Amino acid sequence: MSDAVRTRNPLSAAWAAFAEAKPTLAELLVFSALNVALTVLQLVIMPVFKLMFSGTSLVDVDFQAVPVGGGFVFDYTAGALPEGGGGLAYFLAVQITLLIATVINFFLQRNVTFKSNTNVWRAAAWYTVAYVVLTFGAAALQTLYKTPIYELLMVTWGMGAAGETVADVVTMLINALISCAVFFPIFKIIFRREAEVVVVEAGPRAYARDPETATAEV
Repeated sequence: MSDAVRTRNPLSAAWAAFAEAKPTLAELLVFSALNVALTVLQLVIMPVFKLMFSGTSLVDVDFQAVPVGGGFVFDYTAGALPEGGGGLAYFLAVQITLLIATVINFFLQRNVTFKSNTNVWRAAAWYTVAYVVLTFGAAALQTLYKTPIYELLMVTWGMGAAGETVADVVTMLINALISCAVFFPIFKIIFRREAEVVVVEAGPRAYARDPETATAEV
């Protein structure tokens, strides 16, 4: 165990030792904890955007895009839930919420979970590609469970507005689980940590070495 680990408080030292022994598992735990925190953030801000758009004419604007088979990947028919699909208003509330969480997630996962030191712009480009692919994939899966969940809670169980709120939470949690399962292995590639090379002065000569594998000179 390194001297840096010994000088920390017991909890920090225990975590540092665990992270050193099981780096991938430690990353997965931090990754999952951040995903939970961001899901809570989405649960807080999404109702705000829904409220902002619910009183507008956007509710009565159909938004159906990317046809697949007999339906659409993005299927937000005009009209309030559950009779309609929430229209363009619901689509915007969902996507703006996801966009905010995704941008925050990028910086947290890169700097906190994986401590990546690769080019931030290249990582951002690949992250954007992954985000777009996940958005389409999650939207396609929503066609299977979104409507049944809202109808069950709002109509079948007669929960009305409370049912809509619960349905929002359920669909968001499903989205978060999909994100967690898909993004972790992708982030391991995008947010790599490359060995840092430092220049060591040795009299008239200078040479480079990896600080993590370097040993003390006698």
